Amino acid sequence: MRLSIKGIPVKLSVKTQTGIDGFNRPTYEVFQEVVENVLVGEPSAEDVVNELNLSGKRIAYTLAIPKGDTHVWEDTEVEFFGRKFRTIGLPTEGIEENLPLSWNKKVKVERYE
Repeated sequence: MRLSIKGIPVKLSVKTQTGIDGFNRPTYEVFQEVVENVLVGEPSAEDVVNELNLSGKRIAYTLAIPKGDTHVWEDTEVEFFGRKFRTIGLPTEGIEENLPLSWNKKVKVERYE
C-alpha cells in the first residue's frame, strides 16, 4: 500500500508594479493567486523560540512549497484555513533533484489578522 501525501490550496498575494507615483515611488496592484499542493505544518518549539528571540515574530505555521513554483514568497500575505498570514524571512530551498517528495522550499508564516 502506497501512502499519498497531498497539500492544500493556498491563496498568495502577488504584487505587480503598475507605475510610479508623484514622489517617484513605484505603485503596485495586488491580486491573489491560488497555489496548489502546499503542505501546512506545525513549527518546532525551538523554531518558535528562536524566531521570537531574533525578530520578535511568532511563527504560526511552516509551509512546504511544491517543486517548480516560481512565486515570490518573501514578505507577502498568504491565506489558508480562512485566516490571513504573513511570511517571515526568506524561504529555505533544497535541490529539487535530491529531494524525493514533491516539495523543495519551506517558508515560515505568522498570524496577520
